[in-house]
Amino acid sequence: MSAPPSFLRERAMAEEAGLRSRHPDAFRAHWRRRAGVVGGLGAALLLFVFALWDLDVSWGRVIGGIGRLGEFTELMFPPRFGTVERLWSYLHALVETVAIAFLGTLLAAILAAPFGFLAARNVVPQALFHFGLRRVLDTLRSVDTLIWALVWINVVGLGPFAGVLAIMSSDFGAFGKLFSEALEAADRKPVEGVVSAGGGPLHRVRFGLLPQVLPVVASQVLYFFESNTRSATIIGIVGAGGIGQHLYEQIKILEWGHVSFLVLLVLAAVFVIDAISARLRFAIIGQRTGV
Repeated sequence: MSAPPSFLRERAMAEEAGLRSRHPDAFRAHWRRRAGVVGGLGAALLLFVFALWDLDVSWGRVIGGIGRLGEFTELMFPPRFGTVERLWSYLHALVETVAIAFLGTLLAAILAAPFGFLAARNVVPQALFHFGLRRVLDTLRSVDTLIWALVWINVVGLGPFAGVLAIMSSDFGAFGKLFSEALEAADRKPVEGVVSAGGGPLHRVRFGLLPQVLPVVASQVLYFFESNTRSATIIGIVGAGGIGQHLYEQIKILEWGHVSFLVLLVLAAVFVIDAISARLRFAIIGQRTGV
């Protein structure tokens, strides 16, 4: 026979009373913490309202522009590319965009790898050196890829080379930070095992840290490659090569069918890169875990 509900309630209350007596801190109301949470939410709400007022955000204009957005959407269908020669020109520009993203990401990862090791506290335990290098990496990644593209266009001229350098410069600081944080989050036990076996500093990094962070680093590089395909499209608008230049030209002359076709090309490229990246990530993780 099952126990009556009243007995179950009394038993639950007795267990709760026992827990309260054994762990009073867990049941005590933390008013300071609650006040901090409420104060933080209130400050965020006030900042949101102030931003709407200061930036003159008009929801009326947004609602009124929905109809205009629908008109543009209607003009973009069906997607079209015009002549066969123009189609090949678009495909060549798409390949150029993917190449810009690939080379920029790869160069940034290669150049940032040693700086990521130097910026990790568990590799180089020098506080002043660590602080200075981290600030350099912060400065590099604080500048947007589009700004780097404008800078490099004035240095090396128009074309895809400026796009490669722009992506490399922007991702260099981001990779340095991510690589150093992955090293700092690594498990200490393998490192201690290498040291106890008589390994030196280089052995500690090579056999203790690198096998742990390599899958994480590879996953980050693959994600940035996918993301930089979109970035390479944007910087092409300012003259850094790729499909962005064609996209900008078609928008200027109001060829919305061509615009939608170019957008679909970029989406298809990102989809293919994402699928390949997912397979590579799983392959790397599988090799690490022995699956």
